[in-house]
Amino acid sequence: MTRASLDKKPRDVAAMFDDVAEKYDTTNTVLSLGQDRLWRKAVAQAVDARPGERVLDLAAGTGTSSLPFRDAGATVVPCDFSIGMLREGKRRHPELPFTAGDAMRLPFADGVFDAVTISFGLRNVSDPKAGLAEMLRVTRPGGRLVVCEFSHPTWKPFRTAYVEYLMRALPPVATKVSSNPDAYVYLAESIRAWPDQAHLAALVRECGWERVAWRDLSGGIVALHRAFKPSAR
Repeated sequence: MTRASLDKKPRDVAAMFDDVAEKYDTTNTVLSLGQDRLWRKAVAQAVDARPGERVLDLAAGTGTSSLPFRDAGATVVPCDFSIGMLREGKRRHPELPFTAGDAMRLPFADGVFDAVTISFGLRNVSDPKAGLAEMLRVTRPGGRLVVCEFSHPTWKPFRTAYVEYLMRALPPVATKVSSNPDAYVYLAESIRAWPDQAHLAALVRECGWERVAWRDLSGGIVALHRAFKPSAR
């Protein structure tokens, strides 16, 4: 199995990520021209984790995205459905409680997290609506959601150049730096097929979250959506 298809069967997507785990973080830094570090910083600021809070970091991969929450004094649970990613993460960060889990069937009780975040993973969930509903279930009333995902550049000339980069430049670059360049062809296709900022906000709202808002990063290459679970009445 070299790549997943856009029907996003969980087994295929997980196997694809298993195959790229070792070089995944380095490849992302190269392909994003270093922007991934800025995006992670923006996620950490949006989550605003505090000492004693419990944060669920979905699609955590090797745990790089989880470190800011740990450093803020929160209890962070990195969760991913790729066993290869989890193994690599545990090798790098043995102190973190890596947990295997499918975003559509999370292995956690209701209302146990103060914040749930997912970075560059929601578009790989075969049913994003089911995933967002599960995130709502495991979040406490009044808790928060932060979704960081590739989106649609807001300036049309830049959007055209960006799509050209995704489909033409990204695969050759991935061939040089990734253990599975075909996986990045799938990733480019999945980015192009993903809904824009407003449509994702509507989906988040439809799943029961409130106060949904977003802001663009890197000219809309990435969008950061934030929302809250309704408080208990």
